[in-house]
Amino acid sequence: MIRSFLKNNYAKVREINKKYETPNVEMSPWVKFSLLLLRLYLIFLVVLLGYKFITLVR
Repeated sequence: MIRSFLKNNYAKVREINKKYETPNVEMSPWVKFSLLLLRLYLIFLVVLLGYKFITLVR
């Protein structure tokens, strides 16, 4: 289903991706810092989830 959608609308998807390729939102340093902290927190959660999965499988 997704493959046929992409095959039929490939040019349109490329056009949309090209349009939104570069962000046009101004961010303050505090916003950038907050997003960095959020990214690090999410990476930590993924690592913790992976660790928990590995310890349960053993």
